[in-house]
Amino acid sequence: MDDRTRERLFRGREHYRANEYDLAEPYLSEVAEGNGGFADVFDMLGVIYHQRGRVADALRMFERALAINPAYTDAALNLAVTYNDLGRYQDAKDLYERVVEASKKAPRRLDPYARGKLANMHADLGAAYRQLGQYADAVREYEKALTLGPDFHDVRTRLGATLREMGDLGAAAQQFERVRLDKPDYLPARLQLGLALYGLGRRGDALDEWQQILTLEPGHKSATMYVAMVTGQAAASPRASLPSVPEGDETAKMVGELRASLAAEGPSRAKPIRAASPAGRGAGAARPIPGARTGTAPGPRPGAGPRRTR
Repeated sequence: MDDRTRERLFRGREHYRANEYDLAEPYLSEVAEGNGGFADVFDMLGVIYHQRGRVADALRMFERALAINPAYTDAALNLAVTYNDLGRYQDAKDLYERVVEASKKAPRRLDPYARGKLANMHADLGAAYRQLGQYADAVREYEKALTLGPDFHDVRTRLGATLREMGDLGAAAQQFERVRLDKPDYLPARLQLGLALYGLGRRGDALDEWQQILTLEPGHKSATMYVAMVTGQAAASPRASLPSVPEGDETAKMVGELRASLAAEGPSRAKPIRAASPAGRGAGAARPIPGARTGTAPGPRPGAGPRRTR
């Protein structure tokens, strides 16, 4: 999941929970069009359409949710209620009975939303451990998060940064390179990759990485700063002002490490910057609509209205 999709998903779910359906629909629709893997998104859209009287569209959304996750009980109950609204009483009864029987036999699996929520919880715990200097525990939590959400590029970048702070530069570089391969335009990972490569003594590769960032985003402040520091341009032009970095910012920490590395090497000699090569290869779930009943009771009654999530 890319960062934009994650942000749209979060906003859509938040508005949905607050009964702000007009605000939720555009976000959820964008996610549904771009990523068809979220059963709860289709279920929420079904609830919204049902409340607006768009019963045929609601029916289609609930069927999409069940196609993604056949064990999604809420969507099945919502679909059964919608069948009732359309007078398809036998279909509603049959669907209800199938869902109840399937739920007894099949093990419950996590849908994408549940996996993402758990992944974020592990990532938050990892960040807390990292702030306390408990790096091994932080790494373990980040790895758990990535097991659940392997395409969470920001979490993988934090894992790499933690490994770099532990001194395991090789492992850190591997994480950053994985992000570069999967999402070349995710620049925080590429900034960090440059630092890891520099720490490994691969100064030319580090410069190349930062130069490629400047190709993707000309004038990028951090990349400009690192290139100037490493090539000695800042020393050659004492009056040239480098971008200021807020105290406590992650970049400030990285700059401090780079400065310390440069100081340990002694006076730096300006080296020509190689031409940049092309970009490298690097809230609550939806709930059943009104009228649906859980348990082993008889199927939904004709005329049941839409049910809002709790």
